Amino acid sequence: MLPEELQERLQQKIAAAPRPRELAIDVMFAVQTHYGFLSDAALVEAAVMLGMTPLELEELATFYDFLYRQPVGRFVIHVCDGVVCWMFHEGSVFDYLCQKLGVCAGQTTADGVFTVLPTACVGFCDHAPAMLVNGVPYGPLTPESIDRILEKLRTEYCDLVVCR
Repeated sequence: MLPEELQERLQQKIAAAPRPRELAIDVMFAVQTHYGFLSDAALVEAAVMLGMTPLELEELATFYDFLYRQPVGRFVIHVCDGVVCWMFHEGSVFDYLCQKLGVCAGQTTADGVFTVLPTACVGFCDHAPAMLVNGVPYGPLTPESIDRILEKLRTEYCDLVVCR
């Protein structure tokens, strides 16, 4: 169950909106931020607050690349597979990233640290090929820059938890 403070804040936003359904994405993002992903139970909570059905929210959630219906890693890596990044060898960057982490597209590393997802465009075309990690853009990418980014993120993660 969502914390009372978060529920109250969301319900105030919904009550103040002329058309509460327009806040569906915002509410789902807030719920996802709390839980880490949109479980079926989380989707039901959001639907109840919005006066919508879980199916209506499911249709939205499965449309957007940045709403997660299953658990994801601490760092979600969205690799751009838009045309500009593709022209700048996004495929080889994506392959390198997956090989380096030992996962395929859509998978999470065994330690739960990284999830790799393709996405249509990250809007960082002038730095192609590019990716977002938890919303932070990186590019232009090379195998060397990817290694540095992953090492920095792993270090950041280990600073948050005790790594052995």
